[in-house]
Formats: sequence, C-alpha cells, structure tokens
Amino acid sequence: MKKRIGILTSGGDCPGLNCVIRAAVSHATLTFNWEVVGIPYATQGLLERQTVPLNIHGWDLRGIDPLINMGGTILGSINKGDTLAAAPAILASYEALGLDALIAVGGDGSLKIIHELANMGNWNLVAIPKTIDNDVALTERSIGFDTAVNTVVDAINRLTFTAASHDRVMIVEVMGRTAGHLALHSGIAGGADAILIPEVSYTIKGLCNHLSELRDTSGTLHERWRRKFAIIVVAEGANSSLEDLDNPASCSVAKCGRGQYIADQISNCSSNLIDTRVSVLGHIQRGGIPLALDRLIATAFGKNAVDLIAQEKYDQMLAWENGKVTTVPIQKSLDKSPSLVDPKCDLVQIAHSLGIYIGEK
Repeated sequence: MKKRIGILTSGGDCPGLNCVIRAAVSHATLTFNWEVVGIPYATQGLLERQTVPLNIHGWDLRGIDPLINMGGTILGSINKGDTLAAAPAILASYEALGLDALIAVGGDGSLKIIHELANMGNWNLVAIPKTIDNDVALTERSIGFDTAVNTVVDAINRLTFTAASHDRVMIVEVMGRTAGHLALHSGIAGGADAILIPEVSYTIKGLCNHLSELRDTSGTLHERWRRKFAIIVVAEGANSSLEDLDNPASCSVAKCGRGQYIADQISNCSSNLIDTRVSVLGHIQRGGIPLALDRLIATAFGKNAVDLIAQEKYDQMLAWENGKVTTVPIQKSLDKSPSLVDPKCDLVQIAHSLGIYIGEK
C-alpha cells in the first residue's frame, strides 16, 4: 500500500540533517514509491498544517543531491514555545495531513516532546538522534557531533598560532552544559594543554599549577626559549571546586560565560601576569558542511528509518553501535540519563597520559 510519510527536524540545527532528508526521500520514493512531505519548523508546522513536497519522481535525481553538501536543515527547526499546550491542535494535524508515519530528527529534549505527542495521538513514529553534544542515550554517535568536533579543532589550530606568537593563554569555550564529549574529543585532537568538562572535577589551583609548569621561564636563555603559551578548551558547563575560588572574579559565569570567568580566575594566579584571551565559538559549532562520518551516519539513519516504516516497526529510535545502525525503543532511550563522559573512560586516561590537565586524578 502506498504510504504518505512526514519528516521533520526539531531542536537546534546541526550538520547532517539534510543528509537524513535526502536519504529518506530517495529510499522511500525510489524503492517503495511512497509520497514524502516535509513538516516545516517541526511542531509549528504540524500546528499550522503546513507541508513541503519532497518527492523526486519526475525530477532529475541530481536535483536532490545538493542536500548532501548543505549544513542546517531545509525544513527549518524550532526549539522554543509550549508545544504541549497546543497538543490538541497538533494531534489533529497528523490525521488531517493524511500521514501514515512520521520521521522525527531531534535531540533528547525535542524527541521527548514529539514522543509524548505520538503516544497521545497514536502516531506511527520513528526517531533519529542528532546533537553536537552527543549526549542522546543508547547511541554512540548522534548526527552533527563529528562535524562539530572538526569545527572546534579547526578553531584550535588557528588560535594556536596567535597564542604562540604572543605568549598567551587562549581559552576556547565550546558547547556542553552537562556533557563534555565535544570538549574532550576536540581538545585531545587539537592538542590542548587543558580540557575542562562538567563530568571531571578540577580546581583553579590545579589549572594554575599546570600553566606555571608549561610557562616556566627559569634557567638559562636556552632553557627559557620554550613555549610560553597554552590552549585551554572548556565546556560551557564545566564547574571548578568551590574551595579554589578564593579570588572573587570580576564577573560571574552567568554574566560573562564560563570561558571569561576562568580567564579572570587564572589571570593573576602566579607572580607573573598571565595574558589570557577567550574565544567563545558559540553557534559556529553548529554550522558548516557535514563531514564524511556525519554524512554516512545520517544517510544510514534516513534509509533505515524508511525500512522500519516498511516493516511497520514503530516507536523506535535509530542508534549507532559498533559501526552500524541498530534500533532501540524510543522510551528506553528517554528513560536513560543523558550520555555523559565517564571520568574513567579511555579518552580521559589518554588525556592524563599526554600531560593534558583534565582535572584532579
């Protein structure tokens, strides 16, 4: 039976979303001859009963291929508003639009909302995880993470040259309110001297001692001719131990952000004034062309989402495990706590072994 499939992207944008759309539309159209429509701006589009036709029959197939190179999402996204308050109208839209199934691409927050709506409306839902934080439970990789890591590494590479030229400490603040995957992966790959993440306890004193060792200018002229700069990668949610905050910061985290707060703390932590600069990458981390791994995972997720619909296996989330696609019940993923960095994991131990300050052992 010919089906009419809806697809939406919800929450914050990231590279790879268009790759999901491309794969799902191509597979559904070419393999099953189904109709696929996009729901613009996620639940807002459902509320307003708007759709965008995505079928490729009658087109040159190359017409949809540029999606593989595009960041963001052609369907738009939304991560604000009281969706559940408008639930009755949204629930009615699924049937009004004649949908047989819905593919939702989102992070744990947006997937939770859409899953609640699906349960209330008895929708046929398949979920796909995406987030540059890589914290969706029960999947090793979420769409957008790999490209974001490479974006941060590129920024570290660029900042390293100016840090070295001026003997400065460069603090690179990245996203990650509760999970430090992005900071940890990019910090190791970018050659950072310190990595501060929410899951590992660190102290300002310990960080200052590490910087002092790196920037030791004692000894002969030859011994002093060594690197006197440093790169610190800090997740926005990293918290230091309270007992180390003896010197009041000139600005609070809420006012200035985590990176500037740490810069203020370490600027006078030795007899020699440490010249610090802060780069907050912000939404730059979300942008850019998706890299190969994100394209592969997103394409695999899009194809397999259509296969689940063909098999009428609903209420499932696609996941990436051991280099391949698997499925888990959506509720099972949502019931789990977000995937955080294990302080005893291999990458943390690798950082310690390389002499990177990543908190107190």
